[in-house]
Amino acid sequence: MPIVSSDIKLYLSGGTGNSDKNASLGGGISTAEIVDNSVNNLFAFAVASEAEAGSTKYRAFFVKNTHATLTYTSSKIYISSNTSSPTTSVSVALADEAVGVSTIETIADENTAPVGPIFSTADGISNAITIGDIAPGEMKGIWVKWVINASTEAVADEMTFTFKGETLA
Repeated sequence: MPIVSSDIKLYLSGGTGNSDKNASLGGGISTAEIVDNSVNNLFAFAVASEAEAGSTKYRAFFVKNTHATLTYTSSKIYISSNTSSPTTSVSVALADEAVGVSTIETIADENTAPVGPIFSTADGISNAITIGDIAPGEMKGIWVKWVINASTEAVADEMTFTFKGETLA
């Protein structure tokens, strides 16, 4: 049976027992699955002072191939729908650690950028970031950067990450 979208799962970072999106600041893979790609499944809503002054926040999560036998080949990540607000944006970066490594850099707090990863708007499939092959049970760390420009009005921000890959079966 080929790999299907339900075989590719997203998990918080922050260690095995972490289920707090606000603690998803790198480290080990969590057992807590991210159920959809909205900004607020990774980030708390921005408070009024952050929206007024502006803010940049970071989170890390893992993409994992949960298929029992097949490798997810030529995999990529892209943002198929960026934030709905004209004064906010999301970009992504691959963690520097290799595919299959279940622990990535840990940042001090959500306002601290990870060292090394290069963020990209990865806007659409033509600008996708190549992850590469992910064998059964392997994962890859992904960093997300959420920029809230000064004087942003309240909005329920949403965006969508899309993973694209192939399977040999």
